[in-house]
Amino acid sequence: MSEKEITFSTTIGPTHPAFKEPIQLSFELHGEEIVAADFVPGQAHRGVEWMGMRRNPVQILYLAERICGICGVTHAMSFARAVEQIAGIEVPRRAHYLRSIACEWERIHSHLLWAGVAAHELGFDSLFYVAWQAREKVLDLMEDFTGSRVHYSTIAIGGVRRDLDDRVRKAMDETLAFYESVFEQLRRAFLEDDTVRLRCVGTGVLTAKEALELCAVGPTARASGIPWDVRQDHPYAAYAEVPVKAVLPDAYTGETHGDVYDRIVVRVFEILQSVQLLHQLLDQLPEGPINACPKPVALLMRLKKATGEAVGMHEAPRGEVSHYVRLAAAEAPLSWKVKASSYSNYMSWVPMLVGEQVADIPIIAASIDPCISCTDRVLVRKGGGSGGASSSGQVLTKADLTRLSVAKTRRLQASAAARAEVVR
Repeated sequence: MSEKEITFSTTIGPTHPAFKEPIQLSFELHGEEIVAADFVPGQAHRGVEWMGMRRNPVQILYLAERICGICGVTHAMSFARAVEQIAGIEVPRRAHYLRSIACEWERIHSHLLWAGVAAHELGFDSLFYVAWQAREKVLDLMEDFTGSRVHYSTIAIGGVRRDLDDRVRKAMDETLAFYESVFEQLRRAFLEDDTVRLRCVGTGVLTAKEALELCAVGPTARASGIPWDVRQDHPYAAYAEVPVKAVLPDAYTGETHGDVYDRIVVRVFEILQSVQLLHQLLDQLPEGPINACPKPVALLMRLKKATGEAVGMHEAPRGEVSHYVRLAAAEAPLSWKVKASSYSNYMSWVPMLVGEQVADIPIIAASIDPCISCTDRVLVRKGGGSGGASSSGQVLTKADLTRLSVAKTRRLQASAAARAEVVR
């Protein structure tokens, strides 16, 4: 066998310092070069959909928010839109604007969080602190606006739960002024620093053809030159009155390469776009009610009689999110399926990673802004055998999962006790 043909396999994860959530990446390496890549999700399934189908739609809103710890508006917005379509609920115009305002603040928060994580993966911790210091402003503002820094509980079926008073409006104006004042610093730090450019230009390339074939969404797709944005292509909430144009890297750099650098470009300028959108939304904010169904009991009775199916979509910071809901004149939905944006972007990892160096794995993996827990779904095991599958040999039931979890915990405890005994 020639030297060029000699390869070896290695894995990263499912537990690794570079990942804040568990997922396993596997590689075939020739020296430091990646010649093949794959990934194994499914380490963090929480049964969210299963739990939701045993609750009424109002209760599901709060569960939907907890699909992702960063996207506090995203999943609640998508779920509420689906239910409102089925039940024929018309959201008041002011509520549409307030929803869009919450969404754009969340986009700024999410992109700054990602920017800090990306800097950390590059080993540039000074820039990590700069980005996260700027992010604190929007977290404080969202606490003023909604009562919470993370899980906002501001979306309601039929509108929103909280209005915008003069004090919060003033705080929003001040926060927008802050981001306008620091944007140039952030732009230079992320787009002109030699360290960032050397590590990111030409790294982790995803061509437009690959992005289309692999159904990439959000900044991952737009960085490859695909002008997809749900706010632009299927306007909803206030975006029909405050138009959005997809941010593409060539509008700012003159060209598109689809590399990690271009994914930074898109997110940095989407922060500026969100600031501009917020100015328009706040200036055009109409008067009127904020909820079409302010009485919870009347809302629940209406939803209990509703029948039909619908898909609610939202352009989350990571890309398109969709919730499929089917109601059948009952307390709980007959079906609820969630597709997070990371589910669409995972496959982009493979062409991004092949041909790159081992040292670039963390920043390439982070460049799609993966959210592991909001993507994972239940594992269906086929074939049965001694692995503990149910009597059908196809599906692991709740009882099977509980039994296997207890058995695994006992094995780990026994292993830890054995190691402790050896040490003594």
